[in-house]
Amino acid sequence: MTTVTLASTKKSRLSALLQYEIGVIPFPYFLGISLIVFMSAHFGFLPKTMIGGLAVIMTLGILLGQIGQRLPILRDIGGGAILCLLLPSILVFHGFFGSTTIDATKMLMKDANFLYFVIASLVVGSILGMNRTILVQGMIRMFIPLIAGTAAAILAGIVVGVCFGYTVHHTLFYIIVPIIGGGIGEGILPLSLAYAHILGGAPEQFVAQLVPAAVVGNIAAIICAGVLARLAVRKPHLSGEGMLIRAKDENDKFKVEEEDDKEIDFRYMGAGVLLICSFFVLGGLLEKLVHIPGPVMMIVVAVLFKYLRVLPDRLEKGSKKFYKLVSTAFIWPTMIGLGMLYVPLESVASVFSFGYVMVCVSVVISMALAGFLVGNLLKMYPIESAIVTSCHSGLGGTGDVAILSACNRMSLMPFAQISTRIGGAATVIGATILLGFWH
Repeated sequence: MTTVTLASTKKSRLSALLQYEIGVIPFPYFLGISLIVFMSAHFGFLPKTMIGGLAVIMTLGILLGQIGQRLPILRDIGGGAILCLLLPSILVFHGFFGSTTIDATKMLMKDANFLYFVIASLVVGSILGMNRTILVQGMIRMFIPLIAGTAAAILAGIVVGVCFGYTVHHTLFYIIVPIIGGGIGEGILPLSLAYAHILGGAPEQFVAQLVPAAVVGNIAAIICAGVLARLAVRKPHLSGEGMLIRAKDENDKFKVEEEDDKEIDFRYMGAGVLLICSFFVLGGLLEKLVHIPGPVMMIVVAVLFKYLRVLPDRLEKGSKKFYKLVSTAFIWPTMIGLGMLYVPLESVASVFSFGYVMVCVSVVISMALAGFLVGNLLKMYPIESAIVTSCHSGLGGTGDVAILSACNRMSLMPFAQISTRIGGAATVIGATILLGFWH
């Protein structure tokens, strides 16, 4: 009887293993794919083309992204993106990858400029895909708390930075701005392009200097949201339990109906790709006229097109669908490519110190405190206002999910998106213009 039970247990475990999925790929198939890519790279047969590069970053991105999502603690702080960015850097430092693998990845990320394509898809697709009511009325509603929170964060961060021996310039552009820039895809990557354009050098060298601040700021924002949630339990009169505005009918304006993702017209998704590429090219053309980096002008034009309703709804939805594809399938692989090629381990480790962390924490706390006080004056629930304002320091959409999950207030997502996307885009534009005068 015991033998039968043991055999049955082993069979069930084997069945569970065979059905286990890495990403959405059953484990046996993913193992086979991984072996093909590994053996091809090991024996030097991996194509040094986009196909070879995609095979490398997609395989590692799916694997490490899932691990980061499932590890305790790490999964609550955007662990997938963090692990995909830092572990490849560690592996490259210790010589794990062969020259064939590195060359194929370089061809994709640098020669083919896959990084720029991902940036354009994230920025343009996310802005065009926003609900216009949220874009217009949300900007008005969140304008004062967001401005107050940003001003408080900059002031507090600079003061603490100077106290720990950092220059005002370094504190502002390399610690504060990355935290409030809107995440890695929508913030740090465009910033790296802008910094490179103004200061010289390759965009990739700035990524290693900007990412640590964004990661620490995101962790601080998550902890801050958890503390605010506990305060809401003790002081219920300060909380709307997920409602930002004290009048219910005002909150109802910001409810967004979920779209049926099954209804995808791939013709419009293809048109969305063309539209995204056109915005990127237009940004480059405008750069020649106004001398502001193309990626920044791309953001400005996308916001104007959305606000003025220049484009048909179907084209906007096509861009949004492609944005969803890129943000779902290519963020972790892109982080793999960045980690392998552009995030030297020694550069990341060198920026960390007690003072560095304290600057990041002061930015987030001051932002949340300003949101709390200003929100209360504007007839918002102060705890919800503080949480939404602190989302300005999150790692993009992933950071918003992590922050709102920590305080069990996912209903605030539309407002969080305003704080992250519009606040982040404004930060990127403002920092770029300021750096142009001050470098």
